[in-house]
This record gives sequence, structure tokens and C-alpha cells, in this order.
Amino acid sequence: FDLTQPVGVSHYLLVGAVLFVCGALCMATKRNALGILMGIELVLNGANLNFIAFGSPYLRGVENSLGLDGQLMSMFVIVLAAAEAAVALAIALNFYNSFSTIDVDRADQLQG
Repeated sequence: FDLTQPVGVSHYLLVGAVLFVCGALCMATKRNALGILMGIELVLNGANLNFIAFGSPYLRGVENSLGLDGQLMSMFVIVLAAAEAAVALAIALNFYNSFSTIDVDRADQLQG
């Protein structure tokens, strides 16, 4: 990458891909329920950044650009992430009350 050039769509796509991969690695390696939740949030933020990049005005000349659809999808994902965080935090608190830990590997029984 040339540092004298302005920031383009490819730069945003690269940052979004790095966020997505970091989130996937965090979800795969963490044993703590809160660490897994942070990984999910990183994955969602990486996808949001890619949606915004594909909806940028620099791609408007391209026939297959998303236009405002990228921003609308990003807003939908943000609302989904907020609801997911609230539900997952409630599950983590209930898990902690049951097992006195938030280590997901320590749970040896599931109850309905």
C-alpha cells in the first residue's frame, strides 16, 4: 500500500477482513463466555465495515454496487448485535449463578 494515496475502499475492506479474522480467532480460542461474546462482536463489526465499504460512493459507478443497502444492512446488524449482547449477557449471568464460573468448558450438564 502506498501511504501517499488517499484511503480507498480496499483499505476499508482490508480492515474489515482483519476484524473478522480476529473475531473468528477469538471465538475459537477463548474459553471464557465473555471472551467469546467479544469475538462475536468483532465478527459483526468486521461485517459492518465491509457493508459500509461496499455501499460507498466510490463504488456507485459500478453496476453491482449496494448503494444505501450497505448502510441499511449495517444498521440491522447493529440492532441484532445489541439484542444478542443483552440475551447473551443474561445467559452468562445465569450460567455463573449455576456453575460459579463463566468457563464454558466447566459445564458438564445441560438442563431445559
